[in-house]
Amino acid sequence: MSKLKEMSIRRAEAHAQLLALDSKVYKAFLDMERAAFSNGELTKQFKELIAIGISVVINCESCMQWHIEQAAKAGASKRQVFEAVEVGIEMGGGPATAHARFALDVMADVFPA
Repeated sequence: MSKLKEMSIRRAEAHAQLLALDSKVYKAFLDMERAAFSNGELTKQFKELIAIGISVVINCESCMQWHIEQAAKAGASKRQVFEAVEVGIEMGGGPATAHARFALDVMADVFPA
């Protein structure tokens, strides 16, 4: 099984566990996430692209995977996602360039050639 598939499965399992445990903190986080990524002056797609750049800078592989997938679902093109990765590289310098390798793997999975 691929690393990306394993990450998706683990994310879904953890989500179910946190809901089953009736985590008030997790439920509040989900409410905040829905509010943060809902359409407003910025579209959900644009917000997901911002999150991709941030994810590259902080080297959160799970975040990169999630936000690239969500950006694609919101209508972002492969090129738009790539440019968001490039912004992350610029903001984070050398370390972010190394982190971006994972984002490229996710893009290859989400946007097959």
